[in-house]
Amino acid sequence: MRLLRKFLIISIAAAALSCGSTEPASPLKTLQTFQKALKQKDTTTMKMLLSAESMKMLEQEAKSQGVTVDDVVKRETLFSESQKTVEFRNEKIEGTKATLEIKNSFGSWETIPFVLEDEQWKIDKKGYADRLMLDIQKQQDAAFDDLMKQGVPSSPQNP
Repeated sequence: MRLLRKFLIISIAAAALSCGSTEPASPLKTLQTFQKALKQKDTTTMKMLLSAESMKMLEQEAKSQGVTVDDVVKRETLFSESQKTVEFRNEKIEGTKATLEIKNSFGSWETIPFVLEDEQWKIDKKGYADRLMLDIQKQQDAAFDDLMKQGVPSSPQNP
């Protein structure tokens, strides 16, 4: 009877410990795992570390190009294959969104967005693409504003 009681107590304690909430891997750890998967050409792991919206975007791209999603995932990396080391800085977590800066192969810093999905940090390539498009639009708007401030020369009038 004592043996059964000990077994039940140990079983209940083990069950209680296993039900405790665990913290998801940090965005930094997620990106390091992605980098390792890239080096090993493990597209399955790479896809698991991408957000659902990112996967939809890559699936659309693959369909439009007539290639597989794996082909697009291999091409659309965050790191250059020749890049031996990657520097990270400024991990910021705000609720279900996060960012992390990485130094790219050109030596400049880029901000990589993350989103928390299914209790795991995922790389938000869709958010990254959206932000790039927004930055380009802002640059174009600023250039247009500069032209307007300079005054557009009027065309000659026909008599």
